[in-house]
Amino acid sequence: MTVISALERAKRLRAQLDTAPQQLLIDGKRQASVSGETFATLNPATGETLARVARANASDIDLAVGAARRAFENRAWRQMSANDRTNLLLRLADLIEKEAEDLAVLECLNNGKPAHLTRLVEVEGSIKTFRYFAGWPTKFGGETLPVSPRGGAQILNYTTREPVGVAGLIVPWNYPLSMAAWKVAPALAAGCAVVLKPAEQTPLTALRLGELALEAGFPPGVLNVVTGFGDAGAALVAHPGVDKIAFTGSTEVGKLIVKAAAGNLKKLSLELGGKSPHIVFPDADLEGAAAAVASGIFFNQGQTCTAGSRLYAHVDCFDRVVEAVTAAARKLKVGDGLLPTSDLGPLVSQEQWDRVNGYVGIGRQEGARVLTGGGRPPALERGFFFEPTVFVDATAGMRIVREEIFGPVLTALPWKDVDDLVAMANDSEYGLSAGLWTNNLKQAHRAAAALKAGTVWINCYNLIDPATPFGGFKQSGWGREHGRQAMELYSEVKSVWVNLS
Repeated sequence: MTVISALERAKRLRAQLDTAPQQLLIDGKRQASVSGETFATLNPATGETLARVARANASDIDLAVGAARRAFENRAWRQMSANDRTNLLLRLADLIEKEAEDLAVLECLNNGKPAHLTRLVEVEGSIKTFRYFAGWPTKFGGETLPVSPRGGAQILNYTTREPVGVAGLIVPWNYPLSMAAWKVAPALAAGCAVVLKPAEQTPLTALRLGELALEAGFPPGVLNVVTGFGDAGAALVAHPGVDKIAFTGSTEVGKLIVKAAAGNLKKLSLELGGKSPHIVFPDADLEGAAAAVASGIFFNQGQTCTAGSRLYAHVDCFDRVVEAVTAAARKLKVGDGLLPTSDLGPLVSQEQWDRVNGYVGIGRQEGARVLTGGGRPPALERGFFFEPTVFVDATAGMRIVREEIFGPVLTALPWKDVDDLVAMANDSEYGLSAGLWTNNLKQAHRAAAALKAGTVWINCYNLIDPATPFGGFKQSGWGREHGRQAMELYSEVKSVWVNLS
């Protein structure tokens, strides 16, 4: 994507967004919110309003859930063949691919990450996700089980897999399109009807995804998109007509969702926070490890749940690794995501900028030392830009070591003993992911077994694929996304007994 094409696409998309507020998508139609209220969604590179968007409240949620329920019970969707569901998902993937360049620029405008990286990671990842889950409807079913009833009766026992019903999907702002795909694709593949609630900061690609689903041929009401704030999300979680909630976001909000879902004991899957350790052994490829450490924390401006925000490097290589990571941080170009020269874009909002800046201040107050970064890039006076930042001289009890910052801030700590290392790495309320670098195969497997994390990367980092499960230990969440495990999240198992005697 050239600078001209990205800027020209951005100009055209901005003109389209200026024509009218972006409306909700309910029952196959775009419509204003019941209250008529709208809110501004911003371009984080400038801080200026990008579009006005309909603000949903509980009444709109009720309409969307009602539409999803009708679609779920309608024979057009409920009795659709598995093969036809596969074809719809494949058509949707094709449409995303057809609009890939526009979707990348739209996401860049609304989220801030560079358009060329958005195209590579978010858009291509979404296409891959829909195509992967398109293969599941014809392969996801029950089984026949050998049973031993009393009395010697001839009994046939089999199980079926049925869609759970209406699924409320709440997705975050850090990867808006791909996080929506992670949830929408398996939910539709399983035969559910969906109410998708994107983050208020980044609603635009979710609305476009809903339109593309209609264009692909999904029946009206199967995929509804409601935009708004936390009150809309809370209404969706508490709604008695919702059978399942899938949420990606902070652990704090996840705990609130657990409480709110108790009304009808709806099923929950939660992908929550992380404070991931990135470990370097002295025998590792230090150059490759340092590059991966830098990418693992600074990609997407550090706004990644798996960000390797805690670097543990052995004392024998600590200085060398930290020096290389710091040098890499200083080379990263921070700027408008529409420019192909930008490696990092802005943080998503002023609120997030204030959060990251506040944690940098806390780190300094606690006695840690900043080697590079620590604030706004001098040449960027507007927008929510923040420099890649590296801390040293930190201790395990510091807040910058223990709490999720969700920004481009790395804290580096040395280690000597493997047992102490594992204890430090596991000394966290989170357990989403971990990375380690070593050329010793036995050492690698032993460390991976000891780390309390849902994903462990060895001599690589942040590799994700829709075929393999993703999720966390401890307060990093419940359940697993991707793979067969994701299909199971959106289904119920029914056991059927037949007396053949």
